[in-house]
Amino acid sequence: MPNRLAHETSPYLLQHADNPVDWWPWSAEAFDEARRTNRPVLLSVGYSSCHWCHVMAHESFEDRPTADYLNEHFVSVKVDREERPDVDAVYMEAVQAATGQGGWPMTVFLTPDAEPFYFGTYFPPAPRHGMPSFRQVLEGVRSAWTDRRDEVAEVAGKITRDLSQREIDYGGTEAPGEEELSGALLGLTREYDPQRGGFGGAPKFPPSMALEFLLRHHARTGSEGALEMARDTCERMARGGIYDQLAGGFARYSVDREWVVPHFEKMLYDNALLCRVYAHLWRSTGSELARRVAVETADFIVRELRTDEGGFASALDADSDDGTGKHVEGAYYVWTPAQLSEVLGEDAELAVQYFGVTEDGTFEEGQSVLQLPQSEGVFDAEKVDSVKSRLLAARSQRPAPGRDDKVVAAWNGLAIAALAETGAYFDRPDLVEAAVSAADLLVRLHLDEHAKPARTSKDGQVGSNAGVLEDYADVAEGFLALASVTGEGVWLEFAGFLLDHVLAGFVDESGALYDTAADAEQLIRRPQDPTDNATPSGWTAAAGALLSYAAQTGAEPHRTAAERALGVVKALGPRVPRFIGWGLAVAEAYLDGPREVAVVGPSLGDEGAKALHRTALLGTAPGAVVAFGVAESDELPLLADRPLVDGGSAAYVCRNFTCDAPTTDPERLRTALSR
Repeated sequence: MPNRLAHETSPYLLQHADNPVDWWPWSAEAFDEARRTNRPVLLSVGYSSCHWCHVMAHESFEDRPTADYLNEHFVSVKVDREERPDVDAVYMEAVQAATGQGGWPMTVFLTPDAEPFYFGTYFPPAPRHGMPSFRQVLEGVRSAWTDRRDEVAEVAGKITRDLSQREIDYGGTEAPGEEELSGALLGLTREYDPQRGGFGGAPKFPPSMALEFLLRHHARTGSEGALEMARDTCERMARGGIYDQLAGGFARYSVDREWVVPHFEKMLYDNALLCRVYAHLWRSTGSELARRVAVETADFIVRELRTDEGGFASALDADSDDGTGKHVEGAYYVWTPAQLSEVLGEDAELAVQYFGVTEDGTFEEGQSVLQLPQSEGVFDAEKVDSVKSRLLAARSQRPAPGRDDKVVAAWNGLAIAALAETGAYFDRPDLVEAAVSAADLLVRLHLDEHAKPARTSKDGQVGSNAGVLEDYADVAEGFLALASVTGEGVWLEFAGFLLDHVLAGFVDESGALYDTAADAEQLIRRPQDPTDNATPSGWTAAAGALLSYAAQTGAEPHRTAAERALGVVKALGPRVPRFIGWGLAVAEAYLDGPREVAVVGPSLGDEGAKALHRTALLGTAPGAVVAFGVAESDELPLLADRPLVDGGSAAYVCRNFTCDAPTTDPERLRTALSR
């Protein structure tokens, strides 16, 4: 008999709809039930492609005796962290404060007033490695709730008060300058791994936002060190097992320092951010590897993640059936020499050498993750292509990883920006069309009559959860990129609607930003996190979108809000540059202007206008915005009062209220948009 989750749209919640646990979705009714029955709340938070979430579900939530105990003594609430990042953020902060670490699955016990009093992540079904079993935890919490209620209430009240009194080091409303950005570069240099690329040790995550900062810093200052760190990290990742050498696309992270063994799930946000980074690396250097990876990653997003409605699904799972009915992490992607021989025959030896496959294996049980190890060998390109296509065909016969089909507004915004730019750079109108289709879906389905976004949808059905700051900001970022690439003013208009809501509902009097709107559901703490982690924080994403919108429109309130929001980058940039990478990238745009480029022609099809438009899009000036259209058009504000030059197409470049003379020469325009 399905439980209450059967009516949800989240694939993660639906995975638990047939559990014997009497799950509730996060709702006022669940807490009302806890009050009515005088029971504590078990809050379990995870997401669809989380390996250990699946493990704990199988071990505990599918176990009838465990479920019976939960149903008798607890009100159990299941949350998809990707649907409710606000709930996840508030209680993860409590978990990290109490235990010094966090992660998913997240397990928190709450009072009926939603105040937390006991925390953990994964709990095994039997005591293991010093961890109590899940049943022991449940019995201990029940005992405390029954016999020491006053103590529980005191602990819960203290934790809630401590959380509510926490204040971030905002650092004021002054944007960072040269000193802070140079300090951030120095900080990244100290943490850089010169042998392997990337920053820090294992596990090693793709530092997409820090790479964007490094590319922009190089473009603005000429710093060769910044470019070298970005270029070498991108090459190491692209040659490693973290990148799918057969079909494109990046896994979530590498469990080792060398980028060899990934945590195999593929997330939309990682691939959108990295697609854009590699496209920008190509723009800066002309690297053939960067071009290939940008295009392959864009193709992966469209081929593997596009939904029937035109949006993009959230993720592919790490686990899949290994052919025996058992779900195993990485089963879809790894190979043994024997499997290569079976598919390739005499070409197997070439594949072994080319992809770094070993007899012992680079993963588990003699299996290897395909890489492109640094090698002196010369390989026949035609034969390599044949090997890749045959391996890909054989792999496609394996049971595929599951797909989390929910469309998250923010992550689709990131994908729209990446696909629009990649399509424009590499003459792939199909990628631009895919970006437009996703943007159309967000407008039609996710935005309400007031242009406020819903966080998610699935199968064309919009979810009930309100968008958070990153949804407003990242969708605006995607729309702004579309406006620059297509010249269609409607995308700038929709970005403006979203950013007006940011100014009205997310910014406080000091210029700081909250992750939830002022009229959103009130949790025990209003979440507010400016740090960039797996994705740009809502705070820094909003700063970037506000800055670009102001450059496109001249809107002073948006420019001022962006400048004030960048105060947190001044505070955090020199101290923790790895965790404010997008904020630093936005600060680079701020210091550069950003530059405003208007390209006008006698018609949109004019060859001279198209050449100038392409040149403008390929300019490396950090955060430059581009308007493209017919002369004297009212489609975009930057086109106003921009006449043709001698009847022909022209480009106008302005920066900090000063404009260059218009040019009809793409080379002169290229020079104007470089350092």
